[in-house]
Amino acid sequence: MKASLVPGIVYEKEFTVPEDKTVPHLFPEAPEFQSMPRVLATGYLVGLIEWSCIEALTPHIDWPAEQTVGTHIDISHTAATPPGLTVKVTVELVEVDRRRLRFAVSAHDGVDAITKGFHERFVIDAEGFNRGLSKKTPA
Repeated sequence: MKASLVPGIVYEKEFTVPEDKTVPHLFPEAPEFQSMPRVLATGYLVGLIEWSCIEALTPHIDWPAEQTVGTHIDISHTAATPPGLTVKVTVELVEVDRRRLRFAVSAHDGVDAITKGFHERFVIDAEGFNRGLSKKTPA
């Protein structure tokens, strides 16, 4: 981790929602999802928040030897966003506790605030993490 990894880092990311990031595409094998509204799926919103945090952190860690993994998510999803709208995600690093990083997160789709909450990530040594993961992977 670099000395620049301190609370106060703010990052914004814009993403235009495509059709394939809507609820029916989250688990195509789930018939229940197929009849649900074509709006940004909460699962994809979580991924967008993670992506934003990763981009915010990359200049402040020894990428790619160091990476981060999501360890906790606590958000609301308060408004539906149809395809074609652009979501603006804002993340702010609010706490650094050794390798644990806590972000305040929010997003707006140009019409409504769609999420607010917190996300935590943990800085990992990528090689060591992958070595440990290989012990869980079936042969």
